[in-house]
Amino acid sequence: MRPTPELPKRLTDLTPVVIVGTSLWAVATVVLFLVTDGLWVQTSLSGLVLGFIGLAIIAWQRAAARRGSKGAQRL
Repeated sequence: MRPTPELPKRLTDLTPVVIVGTSLWAVATVVLFLVTDGLWVQTSLSGLVLGFIGLAIIAWQRAAARRGSKGAQRL
């Protein structure tokens, strides 16, 4: 049985996806802040904050992989 080939880096890297999603939430926050207030602005702010948390988690995982942590995900 042949070993499974590695996936290309562009298919496994989550950073571009999280950056695009966070950018869309940022645009939505600005537009909704100018148009309305209340629940929709809070929802878009929550999406923006979660996007930044996602970026922090990706950076944390990469740092753990660089230092050779045993439980780190290798990307």
